[in-house]
Amino acid sequence: MRAMVTMGHGDIDQIVLHEDWPRPDPAVDEVLIKVGACGLNNTDVNTRSGWYSKSVTEATTGGAYDSVNDEDPTWGGAPITFPRIQGADVCGRIVAVGEGIDPARIGERVITDGWLRDPYDPLNKDKTGYFGSERDGGFAEFTTTPECNALVIDSPLSDAELATFSCSYSTAEGMLTRAQVTDADTVLVPGASGGVGGALVQLAKRRRARVIAMASDAKHGDVAKLCPDRILPRAPEDLRAALGDESITVVADVVGGRYWPILIDILARGGRYTCSGAIAGPMVDLDLRTFYLRDLTFTGSTVINPEVMPNLVRYIEAGEIKPALAATYPLEDLREAQAAFIAKKHTGNIVVIP
Repeated sequence: MRAMVTMGHGDIDQIVLHEDWPRPDPAVDEVLIKVGACGLNNTDVNTRSGWYSKSVTEATTGGAYDSVNDEDPTWGGAPITFPRIQGADVCGRIVAVGEGIDPARIGERVITDGWLRDPYDPLNKDKTGYFGSERDGGFAEFTTTPECNALVIDSPLSDAELATFSCSYSTAEGMLTRAQVTDADTVLVPGASGGVGGALVQLAKRRRARVIAMASDAKHGDVAKLCPDRILPRAPEDLRAALGDESITVVADVVGGRYWPILIDILARGGRYTCSGAIAGPMVDLDLRTFYLRDLTFTGSTVINPEVMPNLVRYIEAGEIKPALAATYPLEDLREAQAAFIAKKHTGNIVVIP
């Protein structure tokens, strides 16, 4: 089969097209999926570049880092096996099943839940892996996954549109769940033009929260289609003045970087900060007095609860959340697609099609 294979840590040229990569066979309790489309995400870039390593302190540039420690270059802080087919957001059809799986599943249209759980201890977040990291993912014509990770979906959306949901929207829903967002909250979303940022806007609105999006001026028109209550510039010099009388009870952030202390300073007393990324840089300045004197709560969010993806499928099928498809590329142009993804000139998600 044709596959885009990541050969090691480093720059984008580590991703190599193979025309005759072995097609996987589904093992016991697994299914084989013919990939219709696969979405791109920051975790693809971060894993390939080794950005997750604690030795790296820069923003997510997508390039090679001289300081990568091969002992902790993945989201879970463990080494990764190369070569590896990345890609977590698959939409496709089941074309074969392994032992123990009902053959009636063949032909089902599915999207993938990227979180690989221990079937005997599914709530244990220490016993998890990620599709496209700890096992091969979807940047190929075919992929295998545990049967429970292939979720049936009934939707008029295209494969490319459905391939925008899994990683970004499950990440966003996990953040909002950890922050316990309700209709009583006003949520500030930096980086609202990105995949997770846009998902945060939609999913917070679904919870009937008031949502204030932040994005560069050129992207305000696209962000407006996500229906936030207000849109602010990407990084106002005086954020408090830009917000006016708004009382921000939740900041849902995947940006971090130098602007981070300003986000914390505008949180209302008792406010919550939830984070699942740091594309502008992982190292931030924190005055602990702001944290404890204002009774703030900080939550990190990575491994989502098992019910999140089935819930997202339900939201998609009900039309409660919409795809934000920025562009599609042929599979063999994955390097160009990832370069466009890293440049961040788009709004929403980028997808490759085998």
